[in-house]
Amino acid sequence: MKNLQQPLKQVCALLLAMPLLIASSIAQGNDFPTAAPEDVGVSSERLQRLSNTMQRYIDSNMLAGTVSLVSRNGQVIHVESQGWKNKENDEPMTDDSIFVIMSMTKPIVSTALMMLYEEGNFLLTDPITDWIPELEGKQVVIEEDGINYRMSAHRPITFRHVLSHTAGVDPSREVLTEEELALLPRKATLEETIINRAPLPLSFHPGDDWQYGSSTDYVALLVERISGQSLVDYLQEKILDPLKMHDTSYIVPKNKIDRVAAVYSPSGPNQTIKLFRETEYRQTTYFGGVAGLSSTVSDYWRFSQMLLNGGELDGVRLLSPKTVNLMISNHSGENDVYIRGPGYTFGLGFGLVNDAGTARDPLTPGTFSWGGAWGTIFWVDPVENMIGIMMTQITSYRHLTVRQDVGVTAMQAIIDSYSNKPYSVAPYAKLD
Repeated sequence: MKNLQQPLKQVCALLLAMPLLIASSIAQGNDFPTAAPEDVGVSSERLQRLSNTMQRYIDSNMLAGTVSLVSRNGQVIHVESQGWKNKENDEPMTDDSIFVIMSMTKPIVSTALMMLYEEGNFLLTDPITDWIPELEGKQVVIEEDGINYRMSAHRPITFRHVLSHTAGVDPSREVLTEEELALLPRKATLEETIINRAPLPLSFHPGDDWQYGSSTDYVALLVERISGQSLVDYLQEKILDPLKMHDTSYIVPKNKIDRVAAVYSPSGPNQTIKLFRETEYRQTTYFGGVAGLSSTVSDYWRFSQMLLNGGELDGVRLLSPKTVNLMISNHSGENDVYIRGPGYTFGLGFGLVNDAGTARDPLTPGTFSWGGAWGTIFWVDPVENMIGIMMTQITSYRHLTVRQDVGVTAMQAIIDSYSNKPYSVAPYAKLD
């Protein structure tokens, strides 16, 4: 019997230490705090369904690879890389893989403008022509009985309008004459592009509708005009460096190119993947707000956790909790946020789950989120104090529910809900 006691003690010790071993393995190569799921009211067994779901997409050749992350109470409880970063070259996905995050650029750039708001540079109701006077005198395209004509905008475009996509600026839906088109040469920088768009009419009177488009490029130019810095320099100095987002950039450095995930496209009757874009070094002079940044799951978690903390992370404060609350309030009114479907409104840089009964995403009302055109997604649930992030690279994903599946598998893993408890950040009930 004595001979069996020591092995039994060792087994018991190992079982007791397992959550710590899991947390330790999660922490390798990532700069964030970790915990075992059960320590924050989440079931490890149920959370495994997230991994299983991602793997099914990879095994069926619908996605090449994914990196997924879930955190609660400021502790990362799941981070996993699955599949391939580059399937053709047999390169496995890694936790530190770099992804083009497309429209997940928008929340970061919107945060930059709200930091300047906190310095007293403008009110949300101020016209953006205070800083971009080249946009004075905007007109609106009106269509009646199949005929287009123009009229002066009923009101100026405000800071709130460009932050909430209610400004009516969207070149893809604006109507121009051939002469006007000839006056709009393609330019290489953000400022040149926007100034050359100045003659373009709006799609509707500012504030009258919600339309996803180029609004956040105007946000980016406002950051430059107000701060007196380039957008790249402002983001680096005020957000990326303070939050230690060292792998987030508009131009991925040459020494990190081997970490960039290849991009795939659905192809054929079964929509299985084919290579769309190989990894290569890419230069640019256009640093916009609509898209452009590349990042990692670790970096984007740091940005998301800062917001969930009410504007602060690791002793570095970017925003006041009151400003975060303002940003995650409804600024789109009753207008349809069609790109996300029913149950959503829009804040200042984020989509907001408003009605759980109609929303496609299984997230708590008050959750704020956004995604990128190449499949990336993040959400922050202030009620459950939880963050979910999934990175992948696919040019079209409408035939997939992978982004919603991340929400389903994360939410169902909760075994101690906070839905009846107070939480630190929350959207305001009404506009200010």
